[in-house]
Amino acid sequence: MYAYRYQIFASLSATVSEISDGMQYGWSAPITALLLSARSPFPFKESDVVWVEISLLFGTLIGIPITVVLLESLGRKTSILVATAQNLLAWVLIAFANSAGVVYAARFLSGIAASVVFAAAPVYTAEIADKKIRGFLGSFFSLMMIGGILLVYSIAPFIPVVWSSAVGALFLVTQLVTFPFLPESPYYYLIKGQKQQARQALQKLRARCDVESELEEIAEAVDKQEAERGSRMDLFTVKSNRRALLILVVLNCAQHLAGISVLLMNIHTILSEASSDLSPSTAAILFSLVMWLAALFGSRCLDRFGRRLVLMVSCIVTGTTLLTLAIYFTVQDLDVDISSYSWIPVILVLIYAAAFRFGMGLVPIVLTAEIFPTSVKEIGVTIAEASFTASSCLAVFVYPYLTKTCGLKAPFYIFSICSFLTSVFVLFFVPETKGKTLEEIQNLLKGSRNDRKLVTSYGTINSANGINQERQWS
Repeated sequence: MYAYRYQIFASLSATVSEISDGMQYGWSAPITALLLSARSPFPFKESDVVWVEISLLFGTLIGIPITVVLLESLGRKTSILVATAQNLLAWVLIAFANSAGVVYAARFLSGIAASVVFAAAPVYTAEIADKKIRGFLGSFFSLMMIGGILLVYSIAPFIPVVWSSAVGALFLVTQLVTFPFLPESPYYYLIKGQKQQARQALQKLRARCDVESELEEIAEAVDKQEAERGSRMDLFTVKSNRRALLILVVLNCAQHLAGISVLLMNIHTILSEASSDLSPSTAAILFSLVMWLAALFGSRCLDRFGRRLVLMVSCIVTGTTLLTLAIYFTVQDLDVDISSYSWIPVILVLIYAAAFRFGMGLVPIVLTAEIFPTSVKEIGVTIAEASFTASSCLAVFVYPYLTKTCGLKAPFYIFSICSFLTSVFVLFFVPETKGKTLEEIQNLLKGSRNDRKLVTSYGTINSANGINQERQWS
């Protein structure tokens, strides 16, 4: 890994703000209990809780069109820095808030910033990474975000709001201190016609002077894709672009239709209704810790076993776990005495956390930055992000009504079915991008025979320009 040290450092610096975003995402669960208590620094009512969540979500939605403009005009690096400065302001507002309205405003600003980083950071990481470690570096985004959720669950219930805000701000300051000194994406420089800057960026990232071969390869790919640039409607009118969009929209929606947002926001009540003896705070910490460890393990598997295999295993195990959990709630509704089996839902929820984050919650963010050509990358990534947010809203808003009318078992049957259907979709529609350059991935989406890959249970066979074949055992 020493040869990739600058790429690793750049990726870490680009994604460290996701720890702060993860803290904002998980902030409401432990903090609202504190704000409703006598320790609250300002008056806070039960009716304010829902607005704490909605303000963040609304900011995310508003940030979607802003993201397109920033990525196209300022580039990946500057967009990330602008979002980081905005998120830092949000933490300052939360730390010194004297009313619920200030918290709403801060969460709104944080939502906009999160929307920008959600698109910009994965694109930056994919464009600076060597194809051999692109999957590994692409997983940093998820690892940082889950780490933020784990951190806020672990510290927020026990310290004042001002100190938990300071912890979140610390990671943003770290990025503001380190990231400005790192290079912009060579792809972005070439898009803007700045070949010398692209060469210098690539030399720094590859830690060597001789980068002409790779630079020319990237330049040729960018020129080809830019020559195909027409309008933003190309995302829908060009077959390969439509396929890329379909893959990302389905995989992003599948994450929430497999229940992740519902579990994250309702794990306390779900385990309580399952008659679990585990305390809510302990369950939340364990849930996020298992997710982080699973994402770490998955990040090492992406470039070894491929995206497709990891994703399919994740979908099947996630669906099986959700189905078993639904059956448990069905038996519970039949008034069968299962008090001696109250440990089952806890184990199932933790298995779910591991299985989901190993693939379903990890691979889509890696593919997001891989499968769109430069000509429609900004709008494609942004629409993919919009589908992620919209499906999250749908799952979160439908869940309480479904449980009220049909019982707790109903949503878990639906989540299970969605997980199994996603595995079928992956089998027939998702290409394997492991070990391929971004240009080779575009040829694969277009159906170029020279870039097709046969996946077997023992390894992969790669074609290079339709002439040489090399056996790579995974």
